[in-house]
Amino acid sequence: MPFFSAGVLLLGVLSVYLMRSSPFHGGTLEGATSAAALARGKAEYEHYCASCHGNRLQGQPDWKNPLPNGRLPAPPHDASGHTWHHPDVVLAGITRRGLKPYVSDDYESDMPAFEGILSDQQIGDILTYIKSTWPERERDYQTKMSVQTPTDPATANAK
Repeated sequence: MPFFSAGVLLLGVLSVYLMRSSPFHGGTLEGATSAAALARGKAEYEHYCASCHGNRLQGQPDWKNPLPNGRLPAPPHDASGHTWHHPDVVLAGITRRGLKPYVSDDYESDMPAFEGILSDQQIGDILTYIKSTWPERERDYQTKMSVQTPTDPATANAK
């Protein structure tokens, strides 16, 4: 019995360590006010995201209407878009895996998956930068959404 208790304790400590080492601990980004994270996030956004989502996070024109190929243009990440409607774990998941896990298998999108290209820290920095541009009302709403959704719904049922 003592070995079982020690094993449970070790698993608990390891779980807490892994959760705290992720930038998405507790469903929200940690360190969201770090000047270094903002600077890295802005540079990474400009490198990986701006070509589609715009240098000023404005998205592509007429982003709510399908293109001739049936795909939707890239939405804005500023307050005029819907990015702030989603919790951090979903935004990170879409960045990591693309949109398919969040919509349907037959949904076509030009949004690439960045898994293996961007680390969790880089994704967190990009989201930190994007969120820093939102007015307080949108930031507050998105923070509440992130706290209420601590696990990624696209992966929660996959196991």
